[in-house]
Amino acid sequence: MIDLVPAEPGVIVVAILVFTCAGFIKGLVGLGLPTIGLGLMTVFIGVEKAMVLILWPAFLVNFWQAASGGSLRPLLRRLWPFLAAAVLTLAAGTFMLTRLPEGAADFLLGVLMVIYAVPALAGIVLSVPGKRVVPVGIVVGLINGVLSGLTGSYTVPGVMYLQALGLTKDELVQAMGLLFLFSTVALGLSLGSFGLMSGEGALASFALVAPSLLGVWLGQKIRRRVSESQFRRLILAAILLLGLYLIPLGFWRLAA
Repeated sequence: MIDLVPAEPGVIVVAILVFTCAGFIKGLVGLGLPTIGLGLMTVFIGVEKAMVLILWPAFLVNFWQAASGGSLRPLLRRLWPFLAAAVLTLAAGTFMLTRLPEGAADFLLGVLMVIYAVPALAGIVLSVPGKRVVPVGIVVGLINGVLSGLTGSYTVPGVMYLQALGLTKDELVQAMGLLFLFSTVALGLSLGSFGLMSGEGALASFALVAPSLLGVWLGQKIRRRVSESQFRRLILAAILLLGLYLIPLGFWRLAA
């Protein structure tokens, strides 16, 4: 079981700034809070403690995102095989996290993000035929679960699949919220089962909810002024930048 995150004033200030920034990106494009929060805090406190820190902010922010938008029931009916698959394999990813060298998962996730975002920004559009929505969703969900357990980020390839369904801006944001919400719950249970979470760590995580929600609120105010096409390019740009950030981070952690 990991100990409480170090309480040095500098670390506390950094955590507040990081989660406010991560919340802002989350509010703007609907994703990025776990990836940014985990990636930046890992530098200061290590990956396992950082994964615990993201749990409460991610849970409450994603609950808010999943419950908002007016399409909850239709999305659940359409996406439940994908969501169930994403939860099913997350514990396997957490188990692998305890066995792989630190940095390997970050590097892999960063490469996948770049491979997806570059052609999409160039105008290549992915789509899933109606008859293949369920089987493709199950396969993508299983892969997403493993990578979520490994990295604490729920983005790849789940968001790619959701974008390929042709959802509207609001539907896409709410669908991502559902994926991230269920994945956060599964990650918390998985970390606890592997002895990687303490009550003190959970309390530190809860304290970071306020700056995260402040950032989300600010990001959402800007998102309302963005068109559908601009919003999709913002998501792709965010995925690309996150990938470009995770690749050198993975190298750094592998070499440390």
